Amino acid sequence: MKPITAAAKLGIYLPAAPEEFQNTPITREELDDLRNDPPEWLVELRRNGPFPRDVVAQKLGISKSGLARAGVTEALTHDEIGELLENPPGWLVDERETHRKVLEEQARTRGQG
Repeated sequence: MKPITAAAKLGIYLPAAPEEFQNTPITREELDDLRNDPPEWLVELRRNGPFPRDVVAQKLGISKSGLARAGVTEALTHDEIGELLENPPGWLVDERETHRKVLEEQARTRGQG
């Protein structure tokens, strides 16, 4: 599989991975090996980032669209995410509320079906 696909399956930001990983196709067996016995670089990326947008959104409790509306286009590290959570700017408070309402509405409509 392409490195971008493998990175997505591993939940990592591809540009932060080692160059060899970025430029080499990954077999399913190699992907399983990375999952089961991750090398130090993978452990470090999963712990401290930078994280891809979907992971950043999840950690902040908002949608990827909320990140876009807020103008957050770059990958964020663990420390940057922690700083936003400790001192949430207005956009984050608003987007968390919006996301909460969307999830509630989805749950409500699933319950009716």
